[in-house]
Formats: sequence, structure tokens, C-alpha cells
Amino acid sequence: MYLPHTSTSGMGLYPPHPAFKLSRTLIRETEFAPRTGVWNGDPLAPTVRIRNGTVEGVHSAQYAQDFFLGIPFAQPPVGELRFRPAQPIASAWTSPLNARQYSSACIGYGSDQWPYPSISEDCLYLNVVRPSGYENSTLPVAFWIHGGGLAQGSAIDQRYNMSFIVERSVEIGKPIIGVSINYRLSMFGFVNGEEVVESGNANLGFRDQRLGLAWVQENIEAFGGDPKQVTIFGESAGALSVGMHLTAYGGRDDHIFRGAIMQSGNPINYGTFNYNASNLLVAGEHFNCPDKTSILPCLRSIDTDTLSTWINSTRRSLRWSPIIDGDFIQGKTSLQLAAGAFVHVPIISGANSDEGTAFGPKPMNTTSQFFSNLTQVPMPVPLTPSQASAVLAAYPSNITYGAVPTNQPLSYTPGPGYGAESRRSDAYYGDVTMIASRRKTCQTWTANGIPAYCYRFNTIPHGLPAEIGATHFQEVAFVFNNQLGVGYGYPNVSENPFEGMPEGYFGLAEMMSAAWIGFVHDGVPSDGGAAEFWPSYGEGKNWVFDANVTGLGYEEKDDWRKEGIALINSWDEDVYQR
Repeated sequence: MYLPHTSTSGMGLYPPHPAFKLSRTLIRETEFAPRTGVWNGDPLAPTVRIRNGTVEGVHSAQYAQDFFLGIPFAQPPVGELRFRPAQPIASAWTSPLNARQYSSACIGYGSDQWPYPSISEDCLYLNVVRPSGYENSTLPVAFWIHGGGLAQGSAIDQRYNMSFIVERSVEIGKPIIGVSINYRLSMFGFVNGEEVVESGNANLGFRDQRLGLAWVQENIEAFGGDPKQVTIFGESAGALSVGMHLTAYGGRDDHIFRGAIMQSGNPINYGTFNYNASNLLVAGEHFNCPDKTSILPCLRSIDTDTLSTWINSTRRSLRWSPIIDGDFIQGKTSLQLAAGAFVHVPIISGANSDEGTAFGPKPMNTTSQFFSNLTQVPMPVPLTPSQASAVLAAYPSNITYGAVPTNQPLSYTPGPGYGAESRRSDAYYGDVTMIASRRKTCQTWTANGIPAYCYRFNTIPHGLPAEIGATHFQEVAFVFNNQLGVGYGYPNVSENPFEGMPEGYFGLAEMMSAAWIGFVHDGVPSDGGAAEFWPSYGEGKNWVFDANVTGLGYEEKDDWRKEGIALINSWDEDVYQR
């Protein structure tokens, strides 16, 4: 099961440049576009010589940063390259490449795509943001993989703007370079079927990410980055992606990253990596492909808009997702982890207290309704009646609302639209989608003697009611130190998480971003100073990030909801991984 990205994107019609965020006035990207029809270069612009030629970016004196936007890392995956692994760029350009504005986003389906004025099948581009003055250095690199259920999202989403976290890295004396990447989504990135497996064309979105990491190994030194000090990080489907790179090719270490951060996603994925062989046949039948054993060549000839319209119209009935292909994903990942077959690098792995409010069915009114959902709804997989009864026993009606009691008493009943049994339902669905696998991941790393820093995010941002709580995605603005809420607050999207909130919220953003930076820079989270406040998981302890307590957090023993999570983890490869 890949996980849906429930929050919406907040990028305006004219994306702000990543370095210009002190003002709420958006900077129109056309201000950075060529002044004539032919790009003749800018003598004051930062330039970098990479493998394929010279790249010319933009310098921000205000932020003391250079950024290079929309750099291609692969040949356009169009025409005969559609539904194939992305290919490196084999040619060189003779004139400086204009890297002064974002590329198009990859074609996707969902609310994260709505604000973008440009989407394209030609979308395999990445962005580099570096602090100025370190060009001859070798700085650690943070490589961001966006979420969106592997069906939507992009690296041009301004909520993932790298400038604040890069600025913060300089402030605390641990400068880093930020890289963000697009990858193919939905059917374009995760087409599946027997023909796909046999031809070696499965899990294309993950392979796109892998090629982007290879590009970093070849080119980041030219920007002042250190290819030996790359940390991959992501949220939701981006965190799942990170987990898949930790287990890719049977856990083979290609030495393309030295650390990994997973925010609400892990290498253990409770759901199915199986596929419905009929999906590709349905596509072939719709487009009148003559040979049922060779549908991919036929689909490569279909016009992009025509194919995309069909994908969008069938996205609720046909599932395009990662699969066990015997190559990139070689089997059930829980079994790999149990055997130690994963890349042995330090990790940060965490989840939010109320993940389940984003995933639990609503309303959940009665115990019988909960039981029916467990046995009939494929989230992550339907359970047998006896298994469903075991879940009901492990998740009683009086279970705590979040990971531990919050400001709401146990007698609190959510309002209309949620249902009297939503607490227990949300607790289960949060655990089975995010939290149980996070616990097992942290335990596995510790059992193998590898540092793991594990957390629970327990802060409710502005605009969310108590019924929602500290739900999925809400830590992102704090990690990126996005205190102005850039990318939020547009019509039909989430509000600025910090608007009108007490000082602790801003302090928590500085604390979390510093912790992530410290991990990228040194392999150990820091608080922005000399203190290492966050203990490793060795004794089974999390760090809780909470803007409403003294010190903005505290240690906790990672044993809450012990019975339910133990039940889920005991079923990992037998029940949930099919």
C-alpha cells in the first residue's frame, strides 16, 4: 500500500523564488526569466561546470544563497522512453544552461497538483540551493524526496522550499546544500503488470530517484557539495521512497547516501506490493492495442494528454503502485529487515501523534461498523473475522485519542462527521499505516547496532481542530523552518501553520530544522548549539516534539499502545504484506 497525501499544496500561480520569503509578496518567476528570446547569460549569475556543461543560476544577496532550478538529470521520458527506466543525459550543451526557474511538475492527480500552472511528462529535473561563499568547500547534502502518495506532488511545491533550512544551517554553523527532485507519478512512474516485470520496467518512480542520486554523486562537488555526505529525506510517500532505497536491490549499499530521514513512512510497508495483472490489459483494451502480450509499445505511441486523461478518469478503479519485481524490490521488506538486508546507515524515523485522523474512515459510529470496515475495506488489506476481533480487543472504545492523552479527556467524543468510535478506529489506522512500522524500524536498527533517532510529533498547528490533532504532514513546515507559511494559505489549501501561534511554535521550528541539519551535517541531531538533546533509540525511547511544553519536547518510552502495535507487527509478513 502506498499512502495517500491528504494535505493540499499551497503554491501560488506565480511560484516564489526559494530565496525570497521574508515578504508575503510573491516574486513572479518571469522576473528571473531571460530578457530576450535567446538566453545570452548573465555575467553576475553564479555558474557551475557539471558533467554535461555549464549551469547558470541566480544569486540572492538578501539570503546569501545561490540557487539552480530546473536542472535536467535524465533524458525526457517521452515517446520510446515512456514506461522505461530513465536514461542519463548522454550529450553536452554548448551554451550555459538557464537554471533560473523551476521546471514543470510531473503529471499527477490530486490536490497537490492544482496550484501548478505547468505540468509535463518531460519533468525529470532537480533543484540545488546552496549558501554563497562555500563554492570551494565540500558541504554535506540534504536530498529531499516529496510525498503525495506516489500519485501527486513535486519539488516545486513551495512548502518544500529549501532556502529557510539552508539559511538555518549557516546560522548554526553547520552549512549544507539542499537538493530537491521530481520523479514520475501514478501510471507514468508505477505502471505494473506481468509485461512490466518481464521487461524490467517496474518501479520507475523509484528508479528516477535513484538516477537523481547518481547525478548528485557525479555533479554535486561542482556546487561545493560532498558526494560522500549525502542524506536522503522525505515525508509520507517520500519517506516510503527513502525506505525503498534502504532496501533496494536486496539491501545493496551503492554508497550513494550516508544517512536517511523518514517522516511518516518506513522501509516496512503494511499493505500489498502485489498487482492486478488486468490493469495493463484494461489500458490495452481501451487504446485498442492489438497484442495483449506487448501493450507497453502501443501505449508509448499514445498522445500524452489522451493517456493522462484516461489515467485520471480511472485512478479510483485502477491502482498503479510499487510492486515486487525481483529487482528493485526483491521481496517482503520486513523479511529483509529481519535478515539485516538493508543499507546500514544512521536514520531518523518518526511519525505524528494523530496520523490516523488522516486515514481512518469517517464517520465511525459503532463497533459493528468498525468491524465491517476491518473485514471489507482494503486499507491496508481486508482482515478475517478472527483478525478483526483481535483488533477490536487491542483497540477498545476508551483508547487514548493520540499516542498519549492530549488536552482532550478520555470522555471526549468527537463532533458530527467523526463518530463515537472514531478514536479507536483512527488509532488503529494510524498505527497500521505509519506508527507500528516506525516502531519496528527503530527496533531493527537498534538490534543491528546502527544509530536510530526516533520521534513523535505532538504539536497541532494553526487551523486544525482537536478532532484532527497532530495529524499527517503537519511536521513538514517545522522541519523546513517555514515560519512564514510559504506555500500555505491560498484558496482551498491549508492555512499558515504558524499564524497567531505562541512563541513556542517558532522555537520548535528552529529546533527541528536544526536537528535535521545536525543529522545531515554530522550524523547526529543537534539543537542548534552544542547540546545533543535527542537520545538514540537504544533504550527504546523517542523524542517528542511539542511546542506547548517547557523545552519544546521530552523523552518518552516508546511503549504506548503496546498491545495494538505489537499485534500489528506480529502480523507483518503474514497478514499485511501480501
